[in-house]
Amino acid sequence: MTEVKYVFDRLGADDVDALVALESECFSHPWGAEQFRLGLERKVFYVFGLRHGDALAAYCSLYLVADEAEILNIAVRPGLREAGLGSHLLGMILQISAKMGMKAAHLEVRASNVPAQRLYAKFGFEQVGVRPKYYPDTGEDAFLMTLDMEKSSGRG
Repeated sequence: MTEVKYVFDRLGADDVDALVALESECFSHPWGAEQFRLGLERKVFYVFGLRHGDALAAYCSLYLVADEAEILNIAVRPGLREAGLGSHLLGMILQISAKMGMKAAHLEVRASNVPAQRLYAKFGFEQVGVRPKYYPDTGEDAFLMTLDMEKSSGRG
């Protein structure tokens, strides 16, 4: 059996259609093309992805502010979940963030998204708070998670 190869890449304006399509497959309250386009054009956030050929298999968007990274979204194509892509992508993002001098990483995750919480915990993220009724589509709570990158042992 041959191993499927994925290429890690920084995504840009040319990738907006693929990002919107993957976002729609993965989230009940997806970002639209305009949100991606404006964020990328104005360099508000970074987006990195894993590609297989021309197909976008996964992506992660994040802000880098001062010495902190805020992970906005991680999406893995539904048929490819549990194959390690989210872990690989998050590991790459955290390495890049550390090389850029980030000292901490933050994110919000749905209270019901236990697989994502496990992924983040594997990398050393800890729950530090709750945002009640954070998600507009369901009113579900979000758990705030933080990683002290200076103390992190490179887990993952």
